[in-house]
Amino acid sequence: MNRRFAIPLAIMAGVLAILGALSWLLLSKLETGFTPDPVSIASASLDGLREQNRLTVFSASYNATVTTTVNRLGLSARKTLIMPGSVRYEVDLAKLDAENVRWDETTNTLSVEMPPIEIARPEVQIDRIQSYDDGGILMALTDAEKTLDQANRKKGVAELAKQAENPLQVRLARDAARRAVESSFVLPLRAAGLDAKVDAFFDFERGAANTDRWDVSRSIRDVLADKDKQGTE
Repeated sequence: MNRRFAIPLAIMAGVLAILGALSWLLLSKLETGFTPDPVSIASASLDGLREQNRLTVFSASYNATVTTTVNRLGLSARKTLIMPGSVRYEVDLAKLDAENVRWDETTNTLSVEMPPIEIARPEVQIDRIQSYDDGGILMALTDAEKTLDQANRKKGVAELAKQAENPLQVRLARDAARRAVESSFVLPLRAAGLDAKVDAFFDFERGAANTDRWDVSRSIRDVLADKDKQGTE
């Protein structure tokens, strides 16, 4: 299946599973006057996200062009390699902890501090590699061609990884991660009839606005711990 469709389908499958569980819970409690608890719903959504482990939020294709020269026996050989490859941008959802999710009941806002974007090792499209060489005599007499190929492959992978750190592509990956995480939390909350907002962000984006909210909100871990304590008293 094309990765372009596989990623959204995987996200949607996780969201639907969470919605299904919440729907069953709401229906079973409807007759007893059950009031949806945003913290419990957020906790269930968090568990569903963590089970997905690594989530690929974005992928991009690049082309690396590298050249290596070898000098031996007074001769030189040069080889240029054009290496296409793709790179995945991922979020390790297993690193998303209850301390990273906070509920502010004064603004009905759920704040989610996400793990950083991780760039996977480039996947080289071997069948599309092109090479051009100059120095047939030296390559015919020695193992220069093998040396050139090994050096070019190493340099090509390094170049693909460097291109993947392009600020524009990283920003697109972060935007995709925000949308995926926000949807995973906001859809169950709205399905429960709660008019809540979800603000997903990375640590370096916390800024003044998020810092103010962070100061007045509490992590869902602390809220659930207090509820458990009250229930045993």
